[in-house]
Amino acid sequence: MELTDRIHERIKVHRNSTVRLLQRLVQERSVSGNESAAQAIIIEKLREIGLHIDIWEPNYAKLQQHPFFVSPRSTFIGSSNVVGIKKGLGGGKSILLNGHIDVVPEGDISQWENDPYSAEIKDGKMFGRGTSDMKGGTVALLLAIEVIHALNIPLKGDIIFQSVIEEESGGAGTLATITRGYTADAAIIPEPTNMKIFPKQQGSMWFRLTVRGKSAHGGTRYEGVSAIDKSILVIEAMQELERTRNEKIKDPLYQNIPIPVPINIGKINGGSWPSTVADEVRLEGRIGVAPEESMEDVKLEVERQIKLLTKKDEWFAEHPVELTWFGARWVPGTIDLEHDALKTLKNSFKEVLKREPVIEASPWGTDGGLFTQVANIPTIVFGPGTTEVAHHPNEFIEIEKVLEAAEVFAHMIVEWCNN
Repeated sequence: MELTDRIHERIKVHRNSTVRLLQRLVQERSVSGNESAAQAIIIEKLREIGLHIDIWEPNYAKLQQHPFFVSPRSTFIGSSNVVGIKKGLGGGKSILLNGHIDVVPEGDISQWENDPYSAEIKDGKMFGRGTSDMKGGTVALLLAIEVIHALNIPLKGDIIFQSVIEEESGGAGTLATITRGYTADAAIIPEPTNMKIFPKQQGSMWFRLTVRGKSAHGGTRYEGVSAIDKSILVIEAMQELERTRNEKIKDPLYQNIPIPVPINIGKINGGSWPSTVADEVRLEGRIGVAPEESMEDVKLEVERQIKLLTKKDEWFAEHPVELTWFGARWVPGTIDLEHDALKTLKNSFKEVLKREPVIEASPWGTDGGLFTQVANIPTIVFGPGTTEVAHHPNEFIEIEKVLEAAEVFAHMIVEWCNN
């Protein structure tokens, strides 16, 4: 029996145990600061497979000194990273398989048809927070490693599996693996790409714009200056910046994405009383960063756009909008389209699924940018699940896609690590 058939048959053997593993992980509410129970399940599986395991709590004080560090937390006590290593025989390329264990909160429970952590299976889909983003992808990685181990397939290069914390808040968990010394010849991140291959990942940054006015009684509002009214001009300026930034993007990998690098105003807070003219409004949002852009250059673009407000309204000359960069940040990343790792993944995809893969650029950020920019590890994003349901009520993943992704991963690992 050929290797392709052996892998396929072995994945079918492990189907039920894989589904149960994913259910157990989804049933653990592993939001930031509460990852330990889910990580314990990962550790149990790594021990079962027979990998060497490294478990540690990232050193907050040490990471805080790193220029790429961001986190809303003040400690990682109780939140461990987990790494499993399968050593190769030597002489082959190594591969790093990175999944994040943290999930975003479930939000308004009333919008869910079932408990967000039920992991209920219906019509071939598993429902629950984290199924798509990205416990399904992590389980696919584990299944691939398990199948390679069970079939006793010899590998020259090392496999480094990582289950990290803090991806949803900007990547501190992955940064901690880099500062701990983990590296490889290539990396795969199984975020929910709907089985598309993303050789480029958008970055993003959070910003705050503070708009000031002049308070007055609502009955004589003409004596004041409404910060709410002025904030409309600020929002329009950011919309204009979004248009001009996206007009410059000609990359064909973005041709199916309506807005390659969006600017989103996600939060507005201002005013103090219905009968008082608002004297301050705070706008908070996210700006996308294209794969080849630098984050510092994008910051300068925003600063220039805000300064141009004085040409639209003299008020801003004496009362300039205050720009603050804060909170989460994802670093953009890209891999050469002719890189051997990308070719290997594409070949494995075609071998397993008998069709050409769709190659696109990611419309959102991942930890891949940290690998490419900080650790110089060529990184590809590819996995089961879809962005459309990630972070949404009734999040789900198709179980068959998890198995298909695992089969693709297994093929790629064998081919890559034996070259």
